[in-house]
Amino acid sequence: MSSHEFYMQLALNNAKAMKGQTDPNPLVGSVIVNDNRIVGIGTHLKAGEPHAEIHAIRMAGEKAKGGTIYVTLEPCSHHGRTGPCAVAIVEAGIKKAVIAALDPNPLVSGRGVQILKDAGIEVEAGILQEQSQEMNEVFNKFIVEKTPFVTLKSGITLDGKIASHTNNSKWITSPEARNDVHKLRNENQAILVGVNTVIHDDPELTTRIPNGRNPLRIIMDSTLKIPLHSKVVTDNQADTWVFTSENHDHQKKVQLEEHGVKVFIAGESRVSPKEVLRVLGDNLISSLLIEGGGSINAAFLENKLVDKAVFYMAPKLIGGQTSPSFFGGKGIELMADAIRLENMKVTQIGPDFKFTSYPKYE
Repeated sequence: MSSHEFYMQLALNNAKAMKGQTDPNPLVGSVIVNDNRIVGIGTHLKAGEPHAEIHAIRMAGEKAKGGTIYVTLEPCSHHGRTGPCAVAIVEAGIKKAVIAALDPNPLVSGRGVQILKDAGIEVEAGILQEQSQEMNEVFNKFIVEKTPFVTLKSGITLDGKIASHTNNSKWITSPEARNDVHKLRNENQAILVGVNTVIHDDPELTTRIPNGRNPLRIIMDSTLKIPLHSKVVTDNQADTWVFTSENHDHQKKVQLEEHGVKVFIAGESRVSPKEVLRVLGDNLISSLLIEGGGSINAAFLENKLVDKAVFYMAPKLIGGQTSPSFFGGKGIELMADAIRLENMKVTQIGPDFKFTSYPKYE
């Protein structure tokens, strides 16, 4: 590992620790080095607060002058809720900037680097670039497409079932795997299920880890069958939004709104997944975790809307022709048209296996 990689890895590690805190902003870490000594470290903590470079510069003080700054993402060049970091780097007297990845937004990419170069600062980009891009996969999509990065999660048996033929599903996976799911919830701004999951399981859809945040709860319900006594309606642990169609129960809509639930019309006879994502994007929701059943999963997969898939597979077999699987819907007709899962990573969690991958659509 080169010295550049060493310091950039430190910046990346610090940034990753903030996952779930900064959205819709990116995860960014920064390190300032002078005379082979670390003089400043900074991490972006929350949207609206100073960026990583500013924290590092403040820590370094006068020692930043003549030093090298390592940043996991190109310093910003625009005036937002905070000033442009590229200008702050110039004013600090820093002589060299090492950057992992450029800004993914094509409208601003390269502008921060140009400010630095125009000021006579040496710039080197691309150090641990892939790690930075993977870390900010949510931001990289949202800043360009203005719709959430969609992660589909499912707990399944070895034969691909999500429940028995009697609809019993507690519990397919181990406590260790379920705890990991709560970490996933903490990392996402919103979580989505279908109304049948609410009716059968009455879930809370909250994050049960220390200092975890509860995601916004999204329910797809084309006719408003959701029971008014459901936990997502009554427990006040997190906000709940219900997406329905024009063919909904108007009285139920009024009753839900009286409980503080927001109701959106997103389709004529059935809820449109694309419209759900559009509304979420318009409300600055940059990440969505789907924990639905086979029909909901199919609605997003068949419309090519899933960006990442996470499966927790338990070493169990339950069989049953009517036992539901995690991918329902009409199904793919030809094997050649099957959705392929790429960049697969497999880890063992307790007795279960976690598969993380990225769907590739033909």
